Amino acid sequence: MKKTVVIDVVGLSSSLIGMHTPFLQQYVKRNHVTTVKPMVPAVTTAVQSTYITGQWPAEHGIVGNGWYDRVDCEIKFWKQSDKLVESAKIWDKARKLDPSFTCSKMFWWYNMYSSADFSVTPRPQYLSDGRKMPDCYSHPASLRDHLQKELGTFPLFQFWGPGANIRSTQWIADASMLTDDLYDPTLTLIYLPHLDYCLQKFGQDLTKISKELNEIDGVCKQLVTFYEKKGCEVILLSEYGITNVNHPVHLNRIFRENGLIAVREERGLEILDPGASKAFVVADHQIAHVYVNDPASYKKVRTIVENTPGVQLVLDREGKRNHNMHHSRSGELILVADADSWFTYYYWMDDAKAPDFARLVEIHRKPGYDPVEMFMDPADPLIKMKAGFKLLKKKLGFRYLMNVIPLDATLIKGSHGRLEENSAYQPLMITNKPQAGAQVQATDVYHVIWDALTK
Repeated sequence: MKKTVVIDVVGLSSSLIGMHTPFLQQYVKRNHVTTVKPMVPAVTTAVQSTYITGQWPAEHGIVGNGWYDRVDCEIKFWKQSDKLVESAKIWDKARKLDPSFTCSKMFWWYNMYSSADFSVTPRPQYLSDGRKMPDCYSHPASLRDHLQKELGTFPLFQFWGPGANIRSTQWIADASMLTDDLYDPTLTLIYLPHLDYCLQKFGQDLTKISKELNEIDGVCKQLVTFYEKKGCEVILLSEYGITNVNHPVHLNRIFRENGLIAVREERGLEILDPGASKAFVVADHQIAHVYVNDPASYKKVRTIVENTPGVQLVLDREGKRNHNMHHSRSGELILVADADSWFTYYYWMDDAKAPDFARLVEIHRKPGYDPVEMFMDPADPLIKMKAGFKLLKKKLGFRYLMNVIPLDATLIKGSHGRLEENSAYQPLMITNKPQAGAQVQATDVYHVIWDALTK
Protein backbone atom coordinates (compact mmCIF):
# COMPACT_ATOMS: atom_id res chain seq x y z
CA MET A 1 0.00 0.00 0.00
CA LYS A 2 1.11 3.57 -0.68
CA LYS A 3 2.11 5.71 2.28
CA THR A 4 -0.63 8.31 2.78
CA VAL A 5 -1.28 11.23 5.13
CA VAL A 6 -4.64 12.93 5.71
CA ILE A 7 -4.27 16.42 7.20
CA ASP A 8 -7.51 17.75 8.68
CA VAL A 9 -7.34 21.56 8.82
CA VAL A 10 -10.44 22.37 10.84
CA GLY A 11 -12.65 25.13 9.45
CA LEU A 12 -10.69 25.57 6.22
CA SER A 13 -12.74 26.68 3.22
CA SER A 14 -11.77 28.23 -0.11
CA SER A 15 -12.90 31.63 1.20
CA LEU A 16 -9.86 31.65 3.51
CA ILE A 17 -7.16 30.73 1.00
CA GLY A 18 -5.45 33.86 -0.28
CA MET A 19 -2.82 36.46 0.59
CA HIS A 20 -2.68 35.38 4.25
CA THR A 21 -2.03 31.74 3.31
CA PRO A 22 0.76 31.95 0.70
CA PHE A 23 1.71 28.29 0.89
CA LEU A 24 -1.86 27.03 0.52
CA GLN A 25 -2.51 29.55 -2.24
CA GLN A 26 0.30 28.01 -4.29
CA TYR A 27 -0.50 24.48 -3.18
CA VAL A 28 -4.06 24.55 -4.56
CA LYS A 29 -2.76 25.82 -7.90
CA ARG A 30 -0.69 22.68 -8.44
CA ASN A 31 -3.27 20.26 -7.04
CA HIS A 32 -7.00 19.58 -7.30
CA VAL A 33 -9.62 21.19 -5.03
CA THR A 34 -12.97 19.55 -4.41
CA THR A 35 -15.66 20.73 -2.02
CA VAL A 36 -17.29 18.27 0.35
CA LYS A 37 -21.06 18.54 0.53
CA PRO A 38 -21.98 19.44 4.13
CA MET A 39 -23.62 16.64 6.10
CA VAL A 40 -25.88 16.69 9.13
CA PRO A 41 -24.41 17.28 11.59
CA ALA A 42 -21.40 19.18 10.22
CA VAL A 43 -19.48 18.88 13.50
CA THR A 44 -16.09 17.36 14.33
CA THR A 45 -16.82 13.91 15.71
CA ALA A 46 -19.60 13.05 13.27
CA VAL A 47 -17.71 14.16 10.16
CA GLN A 48 -14.46 12.47 11.17
CA SER A 49 -16.37 9.24 11.84
CA THR A 50 -17.96 9.44 8.40
CA TYR A 51 -14.59 10.06 6.73
CA ILE A 52 -12.96 6.98 8.28
CA THR A 53 -15.91 4.59 7.96
CA GLY A 54 -17.61 5.69 4.74
CA GLN A 55 -20.92 5.52 6.60
CA TRP A 56 -23.50 8.09 7.68
CA PRO A 57 -24.34 8.83 11.33
CA ALA A 58 -27.36 6.52 11.01
CA GLU A 59 -24.87 3.65 10.66
CA HIS A 60 -21.82 4.71 12.73
CA GLY A 61 -23.89 6.28 15.51
CA ILE A 62 -21.98 9.53 16.02
CA VAL A 63 -24.91 11.93 15.86
CA GLY A 64 -22.98 14.89 17.30
CA ASN A 65 -20.17 15.84 19.62
CA GLY A 66 -22.52 14.75 22.41
CA TRP A 67 -25.95 13.27 22.98
CA TYR A 68 -28.37 12.15 25.69
CA ASP A 69 -27.80 8.70 27.14
CA ARG A 70 -31.34 7.47 27.73
CA VAL A 71 -30.16 4.71 30.07
CA ASP A 72 -27.97 6.86 32.34
CA CYS A 73 -30.29 9.86 31.85
CA GLU A 74 -27.18 11.98 31.32
CA ILE A 75 -25.99 14.29 28.56
CA LYS A 76 -22.46 13.26 27.58
CA PHE A 77 -20.08 15.36 25.49
CA TRP A 78 -16.63 14.71 24.07
CA LYS A 79 -16.32 11.08 25.08
CA GLN A 80 -13.19 9.41 23.72
CA SER A 81 -13.71 5.66 23.33
CA ASP A 82 -13.42 4.38 19.77
CA LYS A 83 -16.01 1.74 20.71
CA LEU A 84 -18.68 4.44 20.35
CA VAL A 85 -18.16 4.39 16.57
CA GLU A 86 -20.30 1.46 15.44
CA SER A 87 -18.89 0.93 11.92
CA ALA A 88 -15.64 -0.64 10.71
CA LYS A 89 -12.72 1.75 10.25
CA ILE A 90 -10.62 2.14 7.12
CA TRP A 91 -7.49 0.84 8.85
CA ASP A 92 -9.26 -2.41 9.75
CA LYS A 93 -10.11 -3.00 6.11
CA ALA A 94 -6.57 -2.09 4.99
CA ARG A 95 -4.96 -4.45 7.51
CA LYS A 96 -7.00 -7.37 6.14
CA LEU A 97 -5.69 -6.63 2.65
CA ASP A 98 -2.10 -6.01 3.75
CA PRO A 99 -0.94 -7.42 7.12
CA SER A 100 2.04 -5.02 7.10
CA PHE A 101 -0.29 -1.97 7.00
CA THR A 102 -0.17 0.35 10.04
CA CYS A 103 -2.10 3.48 10.97
CA SER A 104 -1.18 6.51 13.08
CA LYS A 105 -4.15 8.46 14.47
CA MET A 106 -2.93 11.84 15.69
CA PHE A 107 -5.67 13.63 17.64
CA TRP A 108 -8.54 12.52 15.41
CA TRP A 109 -11.50 11.97 17.70
CA TYR A 110 -12.58 8.67 19.32
CA ASN A 111 -8.93 7.90 19.68
CA MET A 112 -8.80 5.86 22.88
CA TYR A 113 -8.86 2.04 22.72
CA SER A 114 -8.84 2.23 18.96
CA SER A 115 -7.57 -0.58 16.74
CA ALA A 116 -5.24 1.95 15.09
CA ASP A 117 -1.60 0.98 15.65
CA PHE A 118 -0.39 4.31 17.01
CA SER A 119 -2.50 7.09 18.49
CA VAL A 120 -2.30 10.25 20.60
CA THR A 121 -5.14 12.35 22.02
CA PRO A 122 -5.67 15.01 24.74
CA ARG A 123 -6.24 13.48 28.17
CA PRO A 124 -5.85 15.77 31.21
CA GLN A 125 -4.96 14.49 34.66
CA TYR A 126 -7.84 15.21 37.05
CA LEU A 127 -6.29 15.39 40.50
CA SER A 128 -8.24 14.58 43.65
CA ASP A 129 -7.79 18.16 44.93
CA GLY A 130 -9.76 19.48 41.95
CA ARG A 131 -6.87 20.57 39.75
CA LYS A 132 -6.70 19.74 36.04
CA MET A 133 -3.20 19.12 34.72
CA PRO A 134 -2.15 19.06 31.04
CA ASP A 135 -1.39 15.64 29.61
CA CYS A 136 -2.21 13.34 26.71
CA TYR A 137 -2.97 9.67 26.15
CA SER A 138 -1.23 7.45 23.65
CA HIS A 139 -1.00 3.96 22.30
CA PRO A 140 1.48 2.52 22.85
CA ALA A 141 1.78 4.18 26.26
CA SER A 142 5.50 4.70 25.75
CA LEU A 143 4.78 7.03 22.82
CA ARG A 144 3.29 9.64 25.19
CA ASP A 145 6.46 9.62 27.28
CA HIS A 146 8.70 9.92 24.24
CA LEU A 147 6.75 12.79 22.70
CA GLN A 148 6.52 14.79 25.91
CA LYS A 149 10.24 14.27 26.54
CA GLU A 150 11.02 15.65 23.09
CA LEU A 151 8.33 18.35 22.82
CA GLY A 152 7.39 19.17 26.40
CA THR A 153 4.03 18.53 28.03
CA PHE A 154 1.10 18.67 25.63
CA PRO A 155 -0.18 22.30 25.87
CA LEU A 156 -3.74 21.47 26.90
CA PHE A 157 -4.69 25.02 27.83
CA GLN A 158 -3.66 26.18 24.36
CA PHE A 159 -5.78 23.41 22.78
CA TRP A 160 -9.08 24.85 24.07
CA GLY A 161 -10.22 27.76 26.20
CA PRO A 162 -9.30 31.46 26.35
CA GLY A 163 -5.61 30.61 25.86
CA ALA A 164 -6.10 28.51 22.72
CA ASN A 165 -3.45 29.33 20.12
CA ILE A 166 -1.03 27.88 17.57
CA ARG A 167 1.08 26.11 20.22
CA SER A 168 -1.26 23.12 20.45
CA THR A 169 -1.54 22.73 16.68
CA GLN A 170 2.24 23.01 16.30
CA TRP A 171 2.71 20.37 19.03
CA ILE A 172 0.35 18.01 17.18
CA ALA A 173 2.22 18.58 13.91
CA ASP A 174 5.60 18.00 15.54
CA ALA A 175 4.30 14.91 17.34
CA SER A 176 2.95 13.54 14.06
CA MET A 177 6.32 13.91 12.34
CA LEU A 178 8.17 12.34 15.30
CA THR A 179 5.72 9.45 15.32
CA ASP A 180 6.23 8.97 11.60
CA ASP A 181 10.00 8.84 12.06
CA LEU A 182 9.57 6.29 14.87
CA TYR A 183 7.10 3.90 13.24
CA ASP A 184 6.72 4.80 9.54
CA PRO A 185 2.94 4.16 9.47
CA THR A 186 1.25 3.52 6.14
CA LEU A 187 -1.66 5.87 6.93
CA THR A 188 -1.43 8.93 9.16
CA LEU A 189 -4.46 10.99 10.23
CA ILE A 190 -3.59 14.46 11.62
CA TYR A 191 -6.03 16.89 13.27
CA LEU A 192 -5.07 20.60 13.24
CA PRO A 193 -7.64 22.61 15.29
CA HIS A 194 -6.16 26.11 15.08
CA LEU A 195 -8.71 27.87 12.84
CA ASP A 196 -11.60 26.63 14.97
CA TYR A 197 -10.74 29.22 17.62
CA CYS A 198 -10.45 32.47 15.70
CA LEU A 199 -13.29 31.68 13.28
CA GLN A 200 -15.80 31.03 16.06
CA LYS A 201 -14.63 34.09 17.96
CA PHE A 202 -14.50 36.53 15.05
CA GLY A 203 -16.17 34.90 12.06
CA GLN A 204 -14.69 35.41 8.61
CA ASP A 205 -13.23 38.80 9.45
CA LEU A 206 -9.82 38.80 7.75
CA THR A 207 -8.77 41.92 9.66
CA LYS A 208 -8.96 39.89 12.88
CA ILE A 209 -7.87 36.40 11.78
CA SER A 210 -5.03 37.11 9.33
CA LYS A 211 -2.38 36.17 11.92
CA GLU A 212 -4.03 32.82 12.61
CA LEU A 213 -4.40 32.11 8.89
CA ASN A 214 -0.70 32.74 8.39
CA GLU A 215 0.15 30.51 11.36
CA ILE A 216 -1.84 27.51 10.12
CA ASP A 217 -0.43 28.07 6.64
CA GLY A 218 3.06 27.68 8.10
CA VAL A 219 2.17 24.43 9.86
CA CYS A 220 0.61 23.04 6.67
CA LYS A 221 3.80 23.88 4.80
CA GLN A 222 5.91 22.01 7.37
CA LEU A 223 3.73 18.91 7.21
CA VAL A 224 3.27 18.78 3.44
CA THR A 225 7.00 19.31 2.86
CA PHE A 226 7.88 16.59 5.41
CA TYR A 227 5.49 14.00 3.98
CA GLU A 228 6.17 14.78 0.32
CA LYS A 229 9.89 14.19 0.97
CA LYS A 230 8.90 10.73 2.18
CA GLY A 231 7.01 10.06 -1.05
CA CYS A 232 3.65 10.27 0.71
CA GLU A 233 0.29 10.71 -0.94
CA VAL A 234 -1.05 13.88 0.73
CA ILE A 235 -4.75 14.59 1.25
CA LEU A 236 -5.52 17.93 2.87
CA LEU A 237 -9.13 18.45 3.92
CA SER A 238 -11.54 20.01 6.39
CA GLU A 239 -14.67 18.84 8.20
CA TYR A 240 -16.77 21.98 7.75
CA GLY A 241 -16.56 25.64 6.89
CA ILE A 242 -17.35 28.28 9.51
CA THR A 243 -19.66 31.15 8.60
CA ASN A 244 -20.70 34.39 10.29
CA VAL A 245 -23.47 34.34 12.89
CA ASN A 246 -25.04 37.04 15.07
CA HIS A 247 -28.08 35.37 16.65
CA PRO A 248 -27.71 32.94 19.58
CA VAL A 249 -30.90 30.94 20.16
CA HIS A 250 -31.57 29.84 23.75
CA LEU A 251 -33.82 26.86 23.09
CA ASN A 252 -33.74 25.44 26.61
CA ARG A 253 -34.87 28.78 28.02
CA ILE A 254 -37.80 28.73 25.62
CA PHE A 255 -38.63 25.19 26.72
CA ARG A 256 -38.39 26.27 30.35
CA GLU A 257 -40.82 29.13 29.77
CA ASN A 258 -43.22 26.51 28.41
CA GLY A 259 -42.94 24.22 31.44
CA LEU A 260 -40.89 21.50 29.75
CA ILE A 261 -37.54 21.78 31.55
CA ALA A 262 -36.84 20.49 35.07
CA VAL A 263 -34.02 21.98 37.16
CA ARG A 264 -32.59 21.24 40.60
CA GLU A 265 -31.36 24.01 42.86
CA GLU A 266 -28.05 23.34 44.58
CA ARG A 267 -26.47 26.00 46.81
CA GLY A 268 -28.68 28.58 45.12
CA LEU A 269 -27.54 27.54 41.62
CA GLU A 270 -29.59 25.70 39.01
CA ILE A 271 -28.70 22.34 37.46
CA LEU A 272 -30.56 20.97 34.44
CA ASP A 273 -32.27 17.65 35.27
CA PRO A 274 -32.74 16.00 31.88
CA GLY A 275 -34.17 12.76 33.24
CA ALA A 276 -36.96 14.65 35.00
CA SER A 277 -37.67 17.01 32.10
CA LYS A 278 -40.60 16.53 29.75
CA ALA A 279 -38.35 17.70 26.93
CA PHE A 280 -34.99 19.44 26.56
CA VAL A 281 -32.41 20.35 23.94
CA VAL A 282 -28.83 19.19 23.49
CA ALA A 283 -27.26 22.10 21.61
CA ASP A 284 -24.25 21.52 19.35
CA HIS A 285 -23.24 24.56 17.29
CA GLN A 286 -25.95 24.98 14.60
CA ILE A 287 -27.50 21.58 15.31
CA ALA A 288 -29.71 20.65 18.26
CA HIS A 289 -31.19 17.35 19.32
CA VAL A 290 -34.59 17.63 20.99
CA TYR A 291 -35.24 14.77 23.42
CA VAL A 292 -38.87 14.26 24.45
CA ASN A 293 -39.27 12.14 27.59
CA ASP A 294 -43.00 12.78 27.78
CA PRO A 295 -44.71 11.57 24.57
CA ALA A 296 -47.78 13.63 25.44
CA SER A 297 -45.65 16.77 25.03
CA TYR A 298 -44.42 15.95 21.53
CA LYS A 299 -46.93 18.06 19.60
CA LYS A 300 -46.39 21.02 21.93
CA VAL A 301 -42.62 20.71 21.54
CA ARG A 302 -42.85 20.51 17.76
CA THR A 303 -45.08 23.57 17.57
CA ILE A 304 -42.64 25.52 19.75
CA VAL A 305 -39.54 24.72 17.67
CA GLU A 306 -41.31 25.24 14.36
CA ASN A 307 -42.18 28.77 15.49
CA THR A 308 -38.81 29.68 17.02
CA PRO A 309 -36.86 32.36 15.10
CA GLY A 310 -33.47 31.03 14.05
CA VAL A 311 -34.65 27.47 13.44
CA GLN A 312 -34.53 26.70 9.72
CA LEU A 313 -35.23 22.95 9.65
CA VAL A 314 -37.11 20.63 11.99
CA LEU A 315 -36.28 17.00 11.22
CA ASP A 316 -38.88 14.50 12.41
CA ARG A 317 -38.69 10.74 11.88
CA GLU A 318 -38.90 11.09 8.10
CA GLY A 319 -36.57 14.09 8.06
CA LYS A 320 -33.95 12.24 10.09
CA ARG A 321 -34.11 9.36 7.65
CA ASN A 322 -33.75 11.71 4.68
CA HIS A 323 -30.59 13.16 6.26
CA ASN A 324 -29.19 9.81 7.42
CA MET A 325 -29.62 10.64 11.10
CA HIS A 326 -32.14 7.97 12.10
CA HIS A 327 -30.08 6.47 14.91
CA SER A 328 -31.29 5.64 18.41
CA ARG A 329 -28.94 8.25 19.90
CA SER A 330 -30.65 11.06 17.99
CA GLY A 331 -33.34 13.20 19.54
CA GLU A 332 -37.00 12.77 18.67
CA LEU A 333 -36.47 15.94 16.62
CA ILE A 334 -33.30 17.44 15.19
CA LEU A 335 -33.10 21.19 14.60
CA VAL A 336 -30.89 22.97 12.07
CA ALA A 337 -30.23 26.69 12.50
CA ASP A 338 -30.58 29.32 9.81
CA ALA A 339 -27.52 31.03 8.39
CA ASP A 340 -27.29 33.77 11.04
CA SER A 341 -28.04 31.64 14.11
CA TRP A 342 -26.55 29.07 16.47
CA PHE A 343 -27.88 27.20 19.50
CA THR A 344 -26.74 27.71 23.09
CA TYR A 345 -27.15 25.25 25.94
CA TYR A 346 -28.25 27.97 28.40
CA TYR A 347 -31.29 27.01 30.49
CA TRP A 348 -31.18 29.43 33.47
CA MET A 349 -33.23 32.62 33.38
CA ASP A 350 -31.06 34.58 35.82
CA ASP A 351 -27.25 34.65 35.49
CA ALA A 352 -27.00 34.79 39.28
CA LYS A 353 -28.37 31.23 39.30
CA ALA A 354 -26.18 29.87 36.51
CA PRO A 355 -24.28 26.73 37.64
CA ASP A 356 -20.67 27.23 38.70
CA PHE A 357 -19.42 25.26 35.69
CA ALA A 358 -21.03 27.79 33.32
CA ARG A 359 -18.15 30.18 34.05
CA LEU A 360 -15.49 27.49 33.65
CA VAL A 361 -13.94 25.59 30.76
CA GLU A 362 -15.90 22.40 31.47
CA ILE A 363 -16.51 20.53 28.23
CA HIS A 364 -17.72 17.37 29.98
CA ARG A 365 -20.06 18.85 32.62
CA LYS A 366 -21.96 21.28 30.41
CA PRO A 367 -25.12 19.79 28.86
CA GLY A 368 -24.22 21.19 25.45
CA TYR A 369 -21.43 22.78 23.48
CA ASP A 370 -20.21 26.19 24.72
CA PRO A 371 -17.97 28.20 22.35
CA VAL A 372 -17.99 31.13 24.80
CA GLU A 373 -15.31 29.14 26.67
CA MET A 374 -12.82 30.77 24.30
CA PHE A 375 -13.30 34.16 25.98
CA MET A 376 -12.34 35.63 29.32
CA ASP A 377 -15.10 37.90 30.60
CA PRO A 378 -14.60 41.23 28.74
CA ALA A 379 -16.98 42.98 31.13
CA ASP A 380 -14.51 42.53 34.02
CA PRO A 381 -11.53 44.92 33.66
CA LEU A 382 -9.58 42.92 36.27
CA ILE A 383 -10.21 39.53 34.72
CA LYS A 384 -6.61 38.91 33.62
CA MET A 385 -5.31 39.85 37.04
CA LYS A 386 -7.82 37.50 38.66
CA ALA A 387 -6.82 34.70 36.27
CA GLY A 388 -3.16 35.26 37.15
CA PHE A 389 -3.96 35.01 40.87
CA LYS A 390 -5.85 31.77 40.30
CA LEU A 391 -2.89 30.34 38.38
CA LEU A 392 -0.64 31.25 41.31
CA LYS A 393 -2.98 29.35 43.65
CA LYS A 394 -2.78 26.39 41.29
CA LYS A 395 1.03 26.42 41.30
CA LEU A 396 1.03 26.55 45.10
CA GLY A 397 -1.26 23.52 45.22
CA PHE A 398 -4.38 25.30 46.51
CA ARG A 399 -7.90 24.58 45.31
CA TYR A 400 -9.16 27.12 42.82
CA LEU A 401 -11.87 27.78 40.25
CA MET A 402 -10.84 29.36 36.96
CA ASN A 403 -14.27 31.00 36.74
CA VAL A 404 -13.38 33.59 34.11
CA ILE A 405 -15.76 32.60 31.27
CA PRO A 406 -18.51 35.13 30.41
CA LEU A 407 -22.17 34.25 29.95
CA ASP A 408 -22.62 36.45 26.87
CA ALA A 409 -23.40 34.30 23.83
CA THR A 410 -23.43 37.36 21.55
CA LEU A 411 -19.62 37.30 21.67
CA ILE A 412 -19.62 34.39 19.21
CA LYS A 413 -19.36 35.53 15.58
CA GLY A 414 -18.86 32.24 13.71
CA SER A 415 -20.44 28.79 13.76
CA HIS A 416 -21.01 25.62 11.74
CA GLY A 417 -23.14 22.50 11.58
CA ARG A 418 -25.87 23.47 9.13
CA LEU A 419 -26.15 22.64 5.43
CA GLU A 420 -24.15 25.55 4.02
CA GLU A 421 -25.20 26.25 0.42
CA ASN A 422 -22.34 28.56 -0.65
CA SER A 423 -19.42 26.47 -1.93
CA ALA A 424 -16.94 29.17 -0.84
CA TYR A 425 -17.75 28.29 2.78
CA GLN A 426 -18.07 24.53 2.43
CA PRO A 427 -15.39 22.08 3.59
CA LEU A 428 -12.82 21.24 0.98
CA MET A 429 -10.44 18.48 -0.03
CA ILE A 430 -7.12 19.02 -1.82
CA THR A 431 -5.58 16.04 -3.61
CA ASN A 432 -2.93 15.53 -6.28
CA LYS A 433 -5.39 13.52 -8.36
CA PRO A 434 -8.59 14.95 -9.85
CA GLN A 435 -11.90 13.74 -8.45
CA ALA A 436 -14.96 12.77 -10.45
CA GLY A 437 -16.72 16.09 -9.90
CA ALA A 438 -16.45 19.51 -8.29
CA GLN A 439 -18.16 18.20 -5.15
CA VAL A 440 -18.23 14.90 -3.29
CA GLN A 441 -20.39 13.50 -0.50
CA ALA A 442 -18.81 13.21 2.94
CA THR A 443 -18.98 9.40 2.61
CA ASP A 444 -16.91 9.63 -0.59
CA VAL A 445 -13.88 10.92 1.37
CA TYR A 446 -13.42 7.39 2.68
CA HIS A 447 -13.07 6.12 -0.89
CA VAL A 448 -10.63 8.91 -1.80
CA ILE A 449 -8.41 7.84 1.12
CA TRP A 450 -8.76 4.19 0.10
CA ASP A 451 -7.80 4.95 -3.49
CA ALA A 452 -4.75 6.90 -2.30
CA LEU A 453 -3.64 3.86 -0.32
CA THR A 454 -4.28 1.26 -2.99
CA LYS A 455 -3.83 2.83 -6.43
